Amino acid sequence: MPVEAIVTLVLGALIIAAAALGLLRAILHLSATSKTLGALDGGVAVIVEKTSTVPSTVASVNRSLAPVKAFADSI
Repeated sequence: MPVEAIVTLVLGALIIAAAALGLLRAILHLSATSKTLGALDGGVAVIVEKTSTVPSTVASVNRSLAPVKAFADSI
């Protein structure tokens, strides 16, 4: 086998190995990002749960203040 062919095969193998290493690093970064987004989604779900009572509380307060509003309207 000529030397040029061996050099070409070695360079091709090095290029393929470098591309594979780059893709592996990209996969690892995307995996870490996915885990972070999963944690963030859980945090957002907690915030939604904690603030979901606000509309029902506001309606309850408005019902409680209905007599006050009626009195103020009569003045």
